[in-house]
Amino acid sequence: MTELICIVCPRGCHLKVDEENGFSVTGNSCPRGAEYGRAELTNPTRVVTSTVRVEGALHPRCPVKTNVPIPKKLVFEAVRALNGVCLEAPIAAGQIVVKNVCGTGADFIATRNLERR
Repeated sequence: MTELICIVCPRGCHLKVDEENGFSVTGNSCPRGAEYGRAELTNPTRVVTSTVRVEGALHPRCPVKTNVPIPKKLVFEAVRALNGVCLEAPIAAGQIVVKNVCGTGADFIATRNLERR
């Protein structure tokens, strides 16, 4: 039996996942909690957020995130893929910054509009 705290919503339900009985989940207040509990033990994923350097904009950094969750074991490698990335303003929210991060099919996208200074 593994105990987790659900991170899907602000409630923070205390989940118990029984690996021996087909990953049955108890303690969840909604179906999303049960889905999270099973996924966290079978194939944990995360949306990765970070920033990259920007030239020619009012702000020196642009926030970015993966457009879909990636395997948790690749998070640090994904962030390393951002090293050395430098964008040129203007930047549009949703613009692809790094395509196919670590071969996952996920892209890092800009999450803020940055106008040219």
